[in-house]
Amino acid sequence: MTSSRLENPLALDNQVCFALAIASRNVIALYRPILEPLGLTHPQYLVMLALWDESPRTLKGLGLTLCLDPATLSPLLKRLETAGYVRRQRRLADERTLDITLTENGAALRAVAETIPPRIVEALSLPLDHLVTLRDALHRVINATT
Repeated sequence: MTSSRLENPLALDNQVCFALAIASRNVIALYRPILEPLGLTHPQYLVMLALWDESPRTLKGLGLTLCLDPATLSPLLKRLETAGYVRRQRRLADERTLDITLTENGAALRAVAETIPPRIVEALSLPLDHLVTLRDALHRVINATT
């Protein structure tokens, strides 16, 4: 540990929470101009990523995957449905269950979205192996806090 960390454990630059907050805000900002032509916000993009991975999904399952509660997720899904990317439908066998399914337009958007990760890697100007190491470390943090 450096002497500055030992001397001042409350220094802002020594705080993991500060580094995570700033890095998160800055990385998400890189997505805005890329997602805007698709009519997506970053949270909507995360929903679409989950649905491209598996569709249909239940509202509850999607919320668990994205770590979002239904009150946060429902407005995102309504906007995605209005955009024509998803369909929300109550299950006939159990009306308490809401299924979320990609529409044809939502499924087709995946081909365009496949260009997004390389653009973000390029914008960050970091070696891919550094980003993979960072992602893996963040997953360990997530697992340690849930």
